[in-house]
Amino acid sequence: MATERKKILLRLDPAVHDALARWAGAELRSTNAQIEFLLRRALADAGRLPKDVGRIRRPGRPSTQDDDSTDDEE
Repeated sequence: MATERKKILLRLDPAVHDALARWAGAELRSTNAQIEFLLRRALADAGRLPKDVGRIRRPGRPSTQDDDSTDDEE
């Protein structure tokens, strides 16, 4: 069961966006997925990541299956 994802507008310095986009590409993520990955990591490091938060999708192309039992934790 998937929950609807929240949409936000984010304004970034162009140089920050370019660096983020390059980093995301190197890790086979979209820029959006890279931002979410970094935010989750920052929340976890600060002890503020909610316990009931869903798992983040793995890098790369989406699987053709929606079965979470085949995914490995990062």
